[in-house]
Amino acid sequence: MPSNTVLATVYKLALTLPFLCTILLSCTSFPMASLLFCIVLCSYYSIAHGGGGDQSFVTVPTSSFEPEPVCSGDRVMSEQNHSAVSLPLVHRHGPCAPSISPDKPPSADTLRSSRARMNHLTTGVPPRSMGWLGDEKASIPTHLGSSVRSLEYVVTVSFGTPAVPRVVVIDTGSDLSWLQCKPCSPGECSQQKDPLFDPSHSSTYGSVDCGSAACKKLAADAYAAGSCANGKQCGFLISYADGTSTAGVYSKDKLTLAPGVVVNNFYFGCGHDKRAVQGLYDGLLGLGRLSESLAAQYGGAVSYCLPAVSSKPGFFALGAGKSPSGFQFTPMGRVPGQPTFATVTLAGITVGGKKLNLRPSAFQGGMIVDSGSVITGLQSTAYQALRAAFRSAMAAYPMVPNDHLDTCYNLAGHKNVVVPKIALTFSGGATINLDVPNGVLVNGCLAFADSGLDGTSGVLGNVNQRTFEVLFDTGSSKVGFRANAC
Repeated sequence: MPSNTVLATVYKLALTLPFLCTILLSCTSFPMASLLFCIVLCSYYSIAHGGGGDQSFVTVPTSSFEPEPVCSGDRVMSEQNHSAVSLPLVHRHGPCAPSISPDKPPSADTLRSSRARMNHLTTGVPPRSMGWLGDEKASIPTHLGSSVRSLEYVVTVSFGTPAVPRVVVIDTGSDLSWLQCKPCSPGECSQQKDPLFDPSHSSTYGSVDCGSAACKKLAADAYAAGSCANGKQCGFLISYADGTSTAGVYSKDKLTLAPGVVVNNFYFGCGHDKRAVQGLYDGLLGLGRLSESLAAQYGGAVSYCLPAVSSKPGFFALGAGKSPSGFQFTPMGRVPGQPTFATVTLAGITVGGKKLNLRPSAFQGGMIVDSGSVITGLQSTAYQALRAAFRSAMAAYPMVPNDHLDTCYNLAGHKNVVVPKIALTFSGGATINLDVPNGVLVNGCLAFADSGLDGTSGVLGNVNQRTFEVLFDTGSSKVGFRANAC
């Protein structure tokens, strides 16, 4: 039997070489000759496949896949980019949340909701007509938004005078922000931790008039049209792809983002009738590209950093200065007929240090950058190439079936797992090396899926965005990525 010193050296080598070198851990009971052969074999494989583990593969403890039971880590901000305001951003089901959501969905439900949202984003569904607050004569084209079940990250802001704190989910796939408001009859609004926002208690609240320019713009953006409540107040209605809907009065009030940082006359929906999904906290903050969004009303760039795990905080920032440091930028595009979304265009994918052989046409449809989709959706040709490369690199681990994703692994019994690095390169050269493992794997599965035919839109999901500050500079039509920001 080899000495303890040799065994320790072998174990260290196994943690630094690519995935096949995990066989060294099972070689320790072999004769020394066999053991040395294993080392030579693994070293040869490492060189033949383009470099050592430091460059192409990462060995991670399986414990790093799971969040801690308590909130950990310092509050992280974006002060170095001279943002006017930066707020803590946390996972709504994690221990850093203002209160733990009682409706934490099973992982299967989360993936199902994310897939539904991705399908809606990539196919696009035209608005449909619905009545407003039970008015059978009203016919209001509604904005059919993405699924809200998969929205995962929340910030705390305050509405009204005096300022009332509200915990709201953020959504780059929505423009119009909204709260649940009084009056709301029992059963007509979803249960939430905080009392419903009462506009009658705010001295700065006002409803938007039917004939106002703001109401007409809302109608033009398919959030409201035609009929108004009592013939005076501008109504809104949003119907989401997962069956959730909220309707009420288009309103304006003071929005306080931080002490001394306010948006006067902030336009939002005061919802008096919200259906379907429970536990979405107090409302939603829309970060899309239309004029109703917070980004447009505040002015300047908006950014966020999603933490690697739900037990750590990230941040949400507004008003970053021009040319902030530390970012790699890529041009911002649009989806025809869906002006809310910001898109980027992939130029290449690298798995385990090897660039995939893909033509530019494989990425032609662009990628919607979405805070609410968990999984990244790649067009078919690109996805199939990525999947094949990833499966090859993870061949040491047994695959298991999954109802929602097709590349999943049984990692039970492994103290450490060797995962290939994945890098995404965008037009203009911006390259992001995804966090390993939490930017690559979700629930033991590759955090990518087939979004559809080449030439259609894909989606850059929030798992891939973890630990990056993602900045949307609509004025300059560019999207930025800053690594290791939270």
